[in-house]
Amino acid sequence: MSSGPSAAAGSTAAALRHVLSHLVTPLLMCIGMGLAYLGAFHAPEPHDLRVDVVGSGPSARVLAQTLQDRSDGALSVRTVPDRAAAEINLRDQASYGAYLPGKHPELLVASASSDTSATVVEKVFTKVAAEQGHPLKVTDTAPTAAGDPTGQGIFFLLVAVSIGSYASVAVIGGAGAVLGLRIRAALAVAASLVVSVIGVVFAGPMFGLVDHGLGGLWAMAWLYSAGILLIGVGLHTFLKRWTTLGVMVLFVMLNFTSSGGIFRPELQPGFFGALHSFWNGAGFVEGVRSHVYFGGHALGRQVLVLALWFVAGLALMGLAGTAEAKRRKTATETAPALAESVEAGGAQGRGRHVRAEAPTGAGGAEELEEELGETVAV
Repeated sequence: MSSGPSAAAGSTAAALRHVLSHLVTPLLMCIGMGLAYLGAFHAPEPHDLRVDVVGSGPSARVLAQTLQDRSDGALSVRTVPDRAAAEINLRDQASYGAYLPGKHPELLVASASSDTSATVVEKVFTKVAAEQGHPLKVTDTAPTAAGDPTGQGIFFLLVAVSIGSYASVAVIGGAGAVLGLRIRAALAVAASLVVSVIGVVFAGPMFGLVDHGLGGLWAMAWLYSAGILLIGVGLHTFLKRWTTLGVMVLFVMLNFTSSGGIFRPELQPGFFGALHSFWNGAGFVEGVRSHVYFGGHALGRQVLVLALWFVAGLALMGLAGTAEAKRRKTATETAPALAESVEAGGAQGRGRHVRAEAPTGAGGAEELEEELGETVAV
């Protein structure tokens, strides 16, 4: 009779320990998201933001040097001989603003490369023109599509494609864990195809984020999504329920913040600027910008970044296949010894073994449900 309350207390304590152990994941997500997003976005300040002053005479050189000295490292000011050279730099994203001094000063920007950078440059040269007593005319040499007036629609497209990709990882890696690795790989590729098509529908017919180049955008979206899915499914073999946290670190915390979709590296701390040079989200955002707005300038480099992440996914799937094959071999080798042990233990031993095995299956189902729940909640 007295065993009832004791058993209930033990069950409650075990359940409480189980809940507390699983609270570690959301708390780590909270810390990681705070560090990543606040670290990247809370206080954007320009550093070495490249701008041009158009002119080859002494007055242009003096103005450029004055701006360089007054910016205290915020700007990197150069002179270019004429308007054509300035427009080439903007097109190649070698600069983010070009100032033409005179009685009718004009500022050239390319908002498609970064609306926030163009805004910063406009503020700087509006003050310069005001000091000279003239209103400033601003000319946008690379405006964004009508459906993306802020130029940040590509970033939010990145978010949608990323969420569709890493949420699919939990389903394929968890619910599909009983399937062979080749089948899981095929599911990952198929899921990435569906996600990329959804992304194209968002970008074109539904919201008009881009007004041309949908074929190239789809190809980059598929390559990006496939890389995430292959890496995530491969990691699931090793991380199990920690996979959700792992893919969030890789493809949310470090990815969104370094993509350049909101602020370019010149407005962020150096860590995120360094990631921008090779992270897959930056490859997607800059690749789409280059393809849609800048005539494919440096597009090959961005596609290479996406392709290397895809190859990394294939390599990780190969490692996962090797690890799973070793586990199967070990299980096969230990099975005869386990069977002998059960037979030697008699009926009582067999009963204990059956009872011991049952919770494992239940725990696996619970673990899968928790992993899917964490992914959906995020």
